[in-house]
Amino acid sequence: MYDRILFPFDGSDGARAVLDHAADLAAATDATVQVLYVADTARDSVTTVGSEVVDALEREGAGVVAEAETALERLGVDAETAVVQGDPAGTIADYAERYASDLVVMPSQAREGASRLLLGSVTEKVIRLSPVPVLTVRMRPDERVSFPYRRVLVPTDGSEPAERAATHAVDLAAVVGAAVEALSVVDDAGLAAEVRSAVGDGRDEADATAAAERVAALAAERGVEATTSVAHGSPADAIRSAVEGSDVDLVVLGATGASTLDRLLLGSVAERVARSVTVPVITVPDGG
Repeated sequence: MYDRILFPFDGSDGARAVLDHAADLAAATDATVQVLYVADTARDSVTTVGSEVVDALEREGAGVVAEAETALERLGVDAETAVVQGDPAGTIADYAERYASDLVVMPSQAREGASRLLLGSVTEKVIRLSPVPVLTVRMRPDERVSFPYRRVLVPTDGSEPAERAATHAVDLAAVVGAAVEALSVVDDAGLAAEVRSAVGDGRDEADATAAAERVAALAAERGVEATTSVAHGSPADAIRSAVEGSDVDLVVLGATGASTLDRLLLGSVAERVARSVTVPVITVPDGG
């Protein structure tokens, strides 16, 4: 399933907590964890120690990745380490492509207010830029991080990105012994009741049901238990409600490239889900 899992690590408490989850996933898939520290070139970090000119961030990074490598080896997981300079989000995405990573694992601290919507975090930027799937793990007291996963929620609208995400989810579920819950959402949240009645000839409901059933059929081919459901409303809200109302351990959904003003200002469904649900989320990019 995974051969190389990229784990950007800055030594923070949140990242240390997520490291254990990355290690669990690596152990289950026999993967190597690539520990990466990005020395942010936007920060002035060159200093003089004695007569030697050194980069303080690179020196800090060497210690940080060594700490992670020791922790992973103690857990019986193979590790590689690297310290590189650059813009964090872009560098992480480039590294994943250059060094053949199969998954990026990112810790994410949820934020509040307008800055959360307008500015985005490094994690959200990585979701937009990464050529490979990104596993986002939020670390707050009310979060649930369980492994092995027992139930994987797979939102689908029947599109090609959703189908790719479903394939990824089913493959992972087969490896860890999880069941799949396929959810399709009829997005009618912005329609008035009379409009919903006028256009609600059953076609959208039938399409949604068919999309969910295709995921279930894919799961059956792999010997994975699957259930299906259809919800109405905002996709992000429906996904969040599905997580809150069941014992879901992981959400896997498709993500597309950031190209429209709406996405830059409001975030995609994938980004909104990643920063709002209380369980880990894997976003699968086009071609991922």
